[in-house]
Amino acid sequence: MATRKIFTVALAGLLAAVVLPGTAAARGACDARVPGAQYQESACLSDLTTTGTTASGHTVAADWAGLTSAGLPVPEPVPGVQVDGYFPDDSTTNTNHGWNHDAQFVLRLPRHWNGGLVVGGSPGNRRQYANDRAIADQVLARGYAFAATDKGNTGTSFSLDGKRAGDAIAEWNFRVTQLTVAAKAAATRFYGRPVTRTLAAGLSNGGYLVRWQLENRPALYDGGVDWEGTLWTQRDNLLVFLPSALRGSAVEAGFAAQSEFLWPYHRDVYWELTQRIYREELDPGYRGNDADYDYASRPESVHRAVDRIALTGRIGKPVITLHGTLDSLLPISRDSDVYDRMITNAGRGSLHRYYRIEGGNHVDALYDTYPDRLRPMGPCFRSAFTALEGWLDGVRPPGSTTVSRPANGNLAAECSLVGAGGA
Repeated sequence: MATRKIFTVALAGLLAAVVLPGTAAARGACDARVPGAQYQESACLSDLTTTGTTASGHTVAADWAGLTSAGLPVPEPVPGVQVDGYFPDDSTTNTNHGWNHDAQFVLRLPRHWNGGLVVGGSPGNRRQYANDRAIADQVLARGYAFAATDKGNTGTSFSLDGKRAGDAIAEWNFRVTQLTVAAKAAATRFYGRPVTRTLAAGLSNGGYLVRWQLENRPALYDGGVDWEGTLWTQRDNLLVFLPSALRGSAVEAGFAAQSEFLWPYHRDVYWELTQRIYREELDPGYRGNDADYDYASRPESVHRAVDRIALTGRIGKPVITLHGTLDSLLPISRDSDVYDRMITNAGRGSLHRYYRIEGGNHVDALYDTYPDRLRPMGPCFRSAFTALEGWLDGVRPPGSTTVSRPANGNLAAECSLVGAGGA
């Protein structure tokens, strides 16, 4: 598990970063150092995008399989340096590289740097390369350095990490903070000048991490893109609505009736598994059937565990949220619709834009199966990222709205947030 000492080491590395005239980037060196890492190795690569890293062995395609549609555009090669490693941790669920060590990270430093850094945690319980296709390809092509973490534990038994309920999820938040601090220091040392813009980005659990970081560590960031982040509050969380779906009441759970064609797949693949693994993490004492689970009646200790990871809506920097109206894992009515109201009620509405993507589902691979009924979220994330850049440069993004699904066009590659509807 994480400790405060680890964070202190990483922070000290940031504060000690020295700008030297003969920087590693200027010398074309392949070595970049991440402060606080227990182990790391770096390599010069001709292409940091998934096209190149798949060929060179510097990504693991299984980490990002199924998250994007086949037609999501692939950028031109981006040369630069990649650093792989891990921070001190005592759990061993991540088997990437044969290291059998958690708190693994990847840092990519493009040769042609725009001064920015994008940081994210993995969706679901995946490992550190899970964002490579959905997020890293685009931001690297735009000149950003990119860093991602496995969140400190992975797999369907992640609840075994930690001593008390909620420890594993709480570690996720710590690991993103830790990596952000360390990656800033590493980029500053490598390029010989400070990072000028730091953005958080992630989908699903990665979107939750964006929300938490911008609520609790806003000084580290300039803004973020929250792609259907998981919502944790006492009233709205997956332990509340998934049991209804497992009992055959998906509409009662909050899922849109128009998404019914997706329910059999999600029942078989997602609903039961997701309910079980998060119930094991937050309520390890429960011994009943997960379809019969009643969060409201569970002991106070369970509610305190959720409080440890809960969101408030009190974001401190600009955030753009995207969520699909046909999301069949995290129903929009129980998640981002609620989070948008939370932000408004917290008096932070001016820092938020919320785009409801008509026809969007939780993962984009199903668009390839239902191209006439779904809309992939990946292109909309790319548009939202560009909108966030403009926002930080003084150009206000379109007002919050439901983005309608076009009747024609290349939906796998295009998504316009402009003129999509009312504010």
